[in-house]
Amino acid sequence: MSRKEHWENVYQTKGLNEVSWFREHLDTSMRLISNTGVGKDASIIDVGGGNSTLVDDLLDSGFVDVSVLDISANAIDGSKERLGAKANGVDWFVADVTSAELPVEKFDVWHDRAVFHFLTAEDDRRKYVELVMRSLKPDGHIIVASFSLEGPQKCSGLDVMRYSPETMHNEFGRPFQLVESLAEIHNTPFSTTQEFIYCYCRKSYS
Repeated sequence: MSRKEHWENVYQTKGLNEVSWFREHLDTSMRLISNTGVGKDASIIDVGGGNSTLVDDLLDSGFVDVSVLDISANAIDGSKERLGAKANGVDWFVADVTSAELPVEKFDVWHDRAVFHFLTAEDDRRKYVELVMRSLKPDGHIIVASFSLEGPQKCSGLDVMRYSPETMHNEFGRPFQLVESLAEIHNTPFSTTQEFIYCYCRKSYS
């Protein structure tokens, strides 16, 4: 089964709150986005945000240039249905982040909660970082959350990578300055816990 087929099946067979990563509001992500200091006209992309409520909270907070990328059309369709008419104000990309085509130096903020740790192949991680470099503006901000070193070794039946703030930052390298990192215990809908780490970096040169 291909990566896309896997995720289409997940979102076709499970409801919004029937996946382990579901969180009603991504409060930590919203706080880190606020910490960047960008204005409400900033261009923000949520990578892997197909059925996440982050887009709802960004729109409700007054952000007017929001994009969502996800490999699963089913996930994105779920968000569009949930948002109703508000969905027309969002740019939607159905694509695998390792092969996606995005506008050059378009985004002020790149947000990813739990996509990067599914990229277990070094070449896929390289392609991801190259896409960030191309599509993020000079001095742009990137916020990535992944499983910590204490997190699970698998998710949704797939192997994952686990990171410390240092090893996460090393994946992105010198073009990115680590601004802030933190750990968070995520309470799943199944009454279990998972430890995430968040890394907020700034692109230091183009």
